[in-house]
Amino acid sequence: MLARSHIVAPPGWSRWLVPPAALSVHLAIGQVYAWSVFKPPLESSLGLSGTASALPFQVAIVMLGLSAAFGGTLVERHGPRRSMLVSAVCFSSGFLVAALGAATRQYALVVAGYGLLGGIGLGIGYISPVSTLIRWFPDRPGMATGIAIMGFGGGALIASPWSAALLSAFGADAPGIARTFLVMGLTYAVFMTLGVLLVRTPPGTWQPPGAAAAPRPLVTTARVSARNALRTPQFWCLWVVLCTNVTAGIGILEKAAPMITDFFAASSAPVGTAAAAGFVGLLSLANMLGRIAWSSASDLTGRKNAYRLYLGAGALMYLLLALSGGSSRLLFIACTAVVLSFYGGGFATVPAYLKDLFGTHQVGAIHGRLLTAWSTAGILGPLIVNAIADAGKSAGRTGPALYTPSFAVMIGLLAVGFAANECVRPVHPRHHEPPDDDGRPAALEDEEVAP
Repeated sequence: MLARSHIVAPPGWSRWLVPPAALSVHLAIGQVYAWSVFKPPLESSLGLSGTASALPFQVAIVMLGLSAAFGGTLVERHGPRRSMLVSAVCFSSGFLVAALGAATRQYALVVAGYGLLGGIGLGIGYISPVSTLIRWFPDRPGMATGIAIMGFGGGALIASPWSAALLSAFGADAPGIARTFLVMGLTYAVFMTLGVLLVRTPPGTWQPPGAAAAPRPLVTTARVSARNALRTPQFWCLWVVLCTNVTAGIGILEKAAPMITDFFAASSAPVGTAAAAGFVGLLSLANMLGRIAWSSASDLTGRKNAYRLYLGAGALMYLLLALSGGSSRLLFIACTAVVLSFYGGGFATVPAYLKDLFGTHQVGAIHGRLLTAWSTAGILGPLIVNAIADAGKSAGRTGPALYTPSFAVMIGLLAVGFAANECVRPVHPRHHEPPDDDGRPAALEDEEVAP
């Protein structure tokens, strides 16, 4: 049932059934963005510090990048159904182990379950449907991957109120947290299994009607292996592009509530706790909508032009934030929302960019390796914003002055990313795989597992 040969779509299969299969996985693993709901209960019930309560989330994000990088080739080799099942088992089991840890007050089990085991499920689940979606939608790869990856951005919109409701029903003490983890783990197991059963791959020679469109710049029909992709300057240019774009977005996302509070603390109408929480929700919505809107637009404009927008206009938004200070709350909200939409759009557009440059042969494995840029940015963005803000507070600064220097750093990083994007050119033919007689991708048995 899990073999590649058993999940080839029969004649008449609708390719529009594949995005819901991908969404069932991404909406589940997107729960990781709602981890902050569990921080206060864990801190009060287990006597943790704020830093300690963030550890499961941090470990999960690190494991996401590592498992995506090291498991990408296995995803390509064994197909989407088996890898999505692995993701479902790891992610759901992570909740069950975390539930045991909360019930026995062994916080190390919470970190091991949610962080280590659940993080592996995050990484494998994130990349599992990518290459399949691109093969089903060669005419609209940006839209297809945007639909799925939108689910990862929107998963927290479901998980956050659901988690709060479960904690309210079961209690915010250790037994209540354990029951909440248990219910979420079992529910996600069922939900993700629906995607596992639904996913199909297209027949080797399948093409959608009207797929033979006029060739466009930077779009190849050749094939590049994951091993060879790492030897191209295009891969590393895209690594820099993704890393700088994510750094610029996650720096705001991680610090959103205290940032807007600090910015307008001295104004006539300071931002309260409820309003700051609403601001965080708005940024999450911008992140989610940007994933589908900008990636779909990239099918028309091209990926290079899309990243010119993300990086160039993103730098402009940061410049406006730095120049306006705390003069306009509306401008602050608008600029940060646009930056977060570019953050989401960058995640959703990059699989299609990789497909354009390297073909569909091992695009999932290449995408997994590229996501190490996300792990790097996940450390770099919060470090820049928090370190500069902490130094400013120590020096007696307040308000916008706490963040203006970090905005300048972000502008510089986005400029570096913009330059890297301009350096992207078609991949040299020496990196191309020889075509098979039957036109199908070459066998993957000899491909290395690790980069």
